[in-house]
Amino acid sequence: MTTVEWIFGAAILIFALFLVIAVLMQHGKSKHLSGTIAGGAETFFGKEKGKTIDKMLSKLTAVVAVIFVVAVLVLYVLVQA
Repeated sequence: MTTVEWIFGAAILIFALFLVIAVLMQHGKSKHLSGTIAGGAETFFGKEKGKTIDKMLSKLTAVVAVIFVVAVLVLYVLVQA
C-alpha cells in the first residue's frame, strides 16, 4: 500500500467514527421514549438552543457523509489502478 492509500484509509476511519458519534448524538423525530431520556437536554440548553445544536449537527453530519463517500470512492479508484 502506498502512503496516499494509508492516508485515505485513516481519513475514512476518522470520518466513520465521527458519523457514528454524530448520528447517535442527534435527537430522534419522535418524542416517545427518546423524549423522556433526552428531556434533560432541553432544560439544560433551553428549547431554542437545543434545536440550533440539532440543526448544526444535522448539517455537519450530511457534509461529513458526503466527504466520506467521496473518500471511499477515491480510495477504491486508487486501489484498482
